[in-house]
Amino acid sequence: MNYNLAIFDLDGTILNTIEDLADALNYSLDKHGYAKRNLKDVLRFVGNGVRRLIICAITQDTQIDVIEEEIDKVYETFTAYYKVHCMDKTKPYDGIYSLIHQLRDSECMVAVLSNKDDYAVQMLCNKYFKDMFDIVMGSRLNIRRKPYPDALIEILNLSKKKRDSINNQKDVVQNEIKPIYIGDSEVDIQTANNAGIDQIIVDWGFRDSAYLKQCGAKRIVSKPEEIYDIIMGI
Repeated sequence: MNYNLAIFDLDGTILNTIEDLADALNYSLDKHGYAKRNLKDVLRFVGNGVRRLIICAITQDTQIDVIEEEIDKVYETFTAYYKVHCMDKTKPYDGIYSLIHQLRDSECMVAVLSNKDDYAVQMLCNKYFKDMFDIVMGSRLNIRRKPYPDALIEILNLSKKKRDSINNQKDVVQNEIKPIYIGDSEVDIQTANNAGIDQIIVDWGFRDSAYLKQCGAKRIVSKPEEIYDIIMGI
């Protein structure tokens, strides 16, 4: 086994959430008098959290200077709507369930790290991946979001504690954490680089292979089973 901890991004990596995100965004924009955005625009804007999504949607290709209080209003509307509608059209990508089960059966720890607000990450993982992940973490106020490495490093520390507990601290080599980060965007590439850990970038998500290569992706896969082979060293 090359790695014993697989840390997954959520949106565009294990869940296709883009339609529900677009619906929540456009509902919020329309309610506050801003122009709606098409799906292609939303795909470009996602990856850095909801507030950044809203700012991009309001200001992209315009000269609008939006005050923070206005962003807060749109954000509050988005949050209220998304809490109710985040599972309307969202679904796991083909092959993800099998991949996670295979990794767990091989005693590889699995985690989720997302820039999506933590409430939504917990809701979605509880709905679609109940009890399947060892650690689930979304964006929180007390920690910088990706591409800063802070949250990823926190997951590494939590994983080490969990592994130590499982192995009763008997075998230092066995307890060593060998992580790999799996995502679908330039933010994920930067996050892995900033944390100094290996990466796998998928091309079935919100960015295409050509763009990912331009952003410095070191290893791009097109099928979930490729991830298993890399992790297992097959």
